[in-house]
Amino acid sequence: MAEHSWRFFVAGGVDQVQLQTGKDLINLRALDQKLWVALACPTTGVEFDERTLELLDTDKDKRVRASEMIEAAEWCGRMLSDVEVLANRKASLVLSAISEGTDDSKLLKKTAERILETVDKAGAKEISVEDTEAATASFDKQKWNGDGVIPASSVEDETLAAVFADALKATAEPSTDRNSDPGLNAAQIDTFFDNIAAHATWLEDGVAEDVKPLGDDTQAAWEAIKAVRAKVDDYFARVNVAAYDSRALTALNREETEYLAIAAKDLHISSEEVAHFPLARVSDNQTLPLHEGLNPAWMKAIHAFRDKAIVPILGEKVGLLESEWLEICAKFSAYEKWVSAKPEASVGDLSAERIKELNAGTGRDDLKALIDKDLEVEPMAKALENVEKLVRFNRDLMAIANNFVAFRDFYSATSPGIFQLGTLYIDRRACNLCVHVTDAGRHASMASHSNAYLLYCDLKNAKGEKMAIAAAVTDGDIDNLMVGRNGVFYDRDGNDWDATVTKIVENPISIRQAFWSPYKKFLRMIEDQISKRAQDAEAKSQAKVDGAAKATDAAATGGKAVETKPAESKKLDVGVVAALGVAVGGLTAALGMILEAFFGLGIWMPVGFLALLLVISGPSMAIAWMKLRKRNLGPLLDANGWAVNSLAKINVPFGRSLTSLAVLPEGAARDHVDPFAEKKRHWGVWVFLFVLIGAAIAWYLGKLDTYLPPQASSVEVLGEYAPRNTADKIKAEAEAEAAKAAEPAADAAPAGEAPAAAP
Repeated sequence: MAEHSWRFFVAGGVDQVQLQTGKDLINLRALDQKLWVALACPTTGVEFDERTLELLDTDKDKRVRASEMIEAAEWCGRMLSDVEVLANRKASLVLSAISEGTDDSKLLKKTAERILETVDKAGAKEISVEDTEAATASFDKQKWNGDGVIPASSVEDETLAAVFADALKATAEPSTDRNSDPGLNAAQIDTFFDNIAAHATWLEDGVAEDVKPLGDDTQAAWEAIKAVRAKVDDYFARVNVAAYDSRALTALNREETEYLAIAAKDLHISSEEVAHFPLARVSDNQTLPLHEGLNPAWMKAIHAFRDKAIVPILGEKVGLLESEWLEICAKFSAYEKWVSAKPEASVGDLSAERIKELNAGTGRDDLKALIDKDLEVEPMAKALENVEKLVRFNRDLMAIANNFVAFRDFYSATSPGIFQLGTLYIDRRACNLCVHVTDAGRHASMASHSNAYLLYCDLKNAKGEKMAIAAAVTDGDIDNLMVGRNGVFYDRDGNDWDATVTKIVENPISIRQAFWSPYKKFLRMIEDQISKRAQDAEAKSQAKVDGAAKATDAAATGGKAVETKPAESKKLDVGVVAALGVAVGGLTAALGMILEAFFGLGIWMPVGFLALLLVISGPSMAIAWMKLRKRNLGPLLDANGWAVNSLAKINVPFGRSLTSLAVLPEGAARDHVDPFAEKKRHWGVWVFLFVLIGAAIAWYLGKLDTYLPPQASSVEVLGEYAPRNTADKIKAEAEAEAAKAAEPAADAAPAGEAPAAAP
C-alpha cells in the first residue's frame, strides 16, 4: 500500500492532522503518534454517545486509547467496501457499503438484513442506529441471549432455582445479564461450588470424637472457655508469683487507693471500673473459686464456663486448680485447631446440612449446562453487536477522531469539543469552556498549570441531580467574581442547572485587566483598612453603650449602679511626638521633591506620567503577558483523565471567543435617559478644581512666593517642611561640605607661604 498523504492545519500553536476522508481514518496507524493531540480520553464526563465509547473501549477500563482508535478504524476498513461513507457521519448505513470479501463481513451483512426483518423493514436499503437499538433490546429480553450469564428467569426447575438462589446470594458481586437482571457466569458458579466442597470437607473433619469432646455441646463450651481464657490465665499467673514470694500479694491484688477511687462512684454488677481487676483475690490458696469471691464483672462469665465446660468434664467443683484448667484447655485443643482451619471463602449463611446437600448434588453441572445453552447463541449476539458497532462507527468515528487525534471541533467555530459540557452564565458573561470535575481539590492542583482563570462550581437541577464543573473565564474583569457567587449553567441539551462558585483558581485574563490590577488592589487595601478601623470604632462605641445600659438597668432594679469611668487615654511621649514629626517631615520632603521633579519636566510631563504608569503596572502586565502566552488546555483535560499529547494553546483572541460578554443586540434602540443616574457636575466645576489643585501645588513648591505677601508664602507657613526650604537646606549643606573638603588643602601649605594660585 502506498504511503498515505496527510494534510495538517495549525490551531492552538500546534500542527494538527486534518481528518476529512474515510482513508484518513483507516490509515491512522501510519500517523506518528507524536503528532496526535491526545492519546487517551475517559468514557465518562464527556459529551458523546456513551454506547459508542463503550464499543470503542474494548478492554473495558473506562478509557479509550490510541490503539483502540486504530483498531476500530481498521476494523471498519475491513467491513466496508466503501470507506468514504465514514466521512458522511450519517445515522444510517447503506447496506451496499458493507463488504462481502470476508466471511465476517458477509455474516455482518446477513445479520443486518435479518435485523431489518425483525423491525418490519424487510427489503430496506439502509439500517439505522435506531434499528439496531430496537433489535438489540428485543434480543436482550430473550431467555438465551449469548452473554454467558444466566439470570433467575432462565432457571425453570424449582430445585435448581433454589440452588441458583443460594449461589447468587453467596456471590459478593453478581454479573449482570444483557437484560439488566443479576445473574451468574461459569466462573462464579465454579467458585461457589468450590467453596461448598471446601466447607463440606471441613465439616466432615469436625465429626471426630477428639475434635468435639462434648458432641453437639462442644461449641457452646468452647465459646464459654474463650470468654474467660485470658482472665483465667492472668489469675493463675498471679497465683504462681504469690507462691514464689508472698510479699507480692498486696501488689498482685491492687492497691487500696485503687479501690478508694472507684468506691465514690455508683457501681453495678458489671461495672467496667473493676473489670480489669484480678478474677478473684490472690492468696496462698492456689484454687480459682467458682461460686463466691469472684470479681463481680466476671461472675456471669465464670458461671457459664463452670456449667458448660467444667461440670460436663470434671463434675461439680467449688474451685478450679491450674492443672484442671490446663486439662480442660487440652481437651479443646483439637477443636480450636479445627475451628481455625475453617475456609475463609464465603458460602453465605447456609447451614451445615444445606452445604452437605449441595456438595453431594448435581447443581454445578446443571447450572453450567444452562450457561452452555446460553452461549449457543453467542455468535448471533456477536453478529448483532458487530452490526450495531459498524452503524455507530459510521456515524461517530469521524467525530470522535476530530476530538481525539486532533482538536478540530474545539478550535472550529461550528461545534464545541466533546469535553465542553455546556455554558455557564455568570456576571454578565457566558463561559463556554466548561469541563466535568469529580474532585475539585485534585483537579485544581493539576488544572492550575493551565494558566487559566477557573471557576469551580457545584451544579444542581430541579430533579435533584448534582454535578461539578470547572469553567474557564477568558475575557472581562474579575471584580465581581467570588466564592459563593451564583449563576446558571446550560448543558448541551439545553437543560438548566443552578451553579454556585465553590473555588477559584486565579490567573490573568487579559493585559487590560493586568494593567488596572495594582490600582484595584491598592484601593481594596485602603477599603479594608477603613472598614477595619470603622468596625473597631463601632465595637468600642457599642461597648460603651452596653456599659451604660447595664448601669441604668442596675439602678432601675434597685441595685447599686457601678460608676463607669472612661478609660484614660494614654499620653503621647515627647519622643514619640518628635519621631512622628521627623517621619512626617521626611515624607513631606520626599513628596515635595517628587512633585518638583515632575512639574519640572515642563512639556515632557505626559511622558513622565506614562513612565510612572509603566513603573506601577508594568510588572503585572509582563507577568500577564507571559502567562497568557502559556495558557494551555492540556492540564485542564489531563486533570480529568485525558492524556493530551501536545500544547493546545488558548491565546488571547481564541480565549475571547470562549467567553462572550454582554452586548446589546444589533439594531436595538436605547433610551439614554436614566432617571436614577448620578448628577453630572458642570465642566466649569472641573476646570475650577483643576486650576485650584494646580495653584495649591505651585504654592507648595514655592513657585508663587514672589507674588504673595511674606505672611502667605509657603516658606513662612510651612517653615522647615517647605520644599523650597528643604532644597535650600540641602544646597547649603552641600556647599558647606565642599568648603570643608577644601580646608585640608590650604592647611597643608608651608608656613609663611601662600597657597599656590590656581592656574
